[in-house]
Amino acid sequence: MTSSALSALLRSNESTLLDAWLTEQKSTRNRSAVSEVELQQQSREFLQQFQQAVTETGDSIRGDIETSSFRAVRRLLEEVTASRTQQGASPSETARFIFSFKTPLLAEIRAKIPDPLDQVEAISDVSALLDNLGLFVTEAHQKVRESVILRQQEEMLELSTPVVKLWDGVLALPIIGTLDSSRTQTIMESLLERIVETGSEIAIIDITGVPTVDTLTAQHLLKTVTAARLMGAECIISGIRPQIAQTIVHLGVELGDVITKASLADAFRIALQRSNYAIVRRTSTPPASRA
Repeated sequence: MTSSALSALLRSNESTLLDAWLTEQKSTRNRSAVSEVELQQQSREFLQQFQQAVTETGDSIRGDIETSSFRAVRRLLEEVTASRTQQGASPSETARFIFSFKTPLLAEIRAKIPDPLDQVEAISDVSALLDNLGLFVTEAHQKVRESVILRQQEEMLELSTPVVKLWDGVLALPIIGTLDSSRTQTIMESLLERIVETGSEIAIIDITGVPTVDTLTAQHLLKTVTAARLMGAECIISGIRPQIAQTIVHLGVELGDVITKASLADAFRIALQRSNYAIVRRTSTPPASRA
């Protein structure tokens, strides 16, 4: 089937195709997904863009949708996919936007092309084209989901590494879970930003919630300590349990002159001393006895 023949068929039967396609989509779509107004708008725009792309392809219909003539169609499908993915549509529900167009379009081809051989050729060409567009939508859906998951992971990392101001000039960074290169970068950025914001000179890095410490984890900690020092803040590492201490010794990891403490309370006490603060226990006065 030539592109000019398909383009003429799409143009002359645009209203019929749109109505039949909308009916097909409404019968299979998820009711909680896209609204009817949005459905009509997206379908009408796709039909127009698809007709324009077919017109620009040349003499014959090919399954290649990566050509410049289909650039606007691909951009529209990316927008439709992103919108429906954010609304919770599954990959099959999103791809159905394209695949549901097959039914009305092939019906028009059967009705308008009487010759059986020409009809089979046209159906084959159009099916290949729509199948490739459907696969494109599926891949676009996967990319959108991956970007959403990546953004959520980044947000969770930021939430899982809060930098708390314990005292004037004293910050605390409690770390929970395993440290890797990506998370270390997030931790380092959060700590350095808070050091600049508060002008703190001491930062306590508490690893009580870190299950294990290996050579790589220790290196990540030292990188964070070094970065903080470059910003003018001294670091104290707390939460050194006996098992972690033995592991560090066994691995031969040199912490240098970094102060380490067994608990956050001990580290906080040292931080106050270095900040020239002192905690004094107040002696309570017993209540006067009644005569």
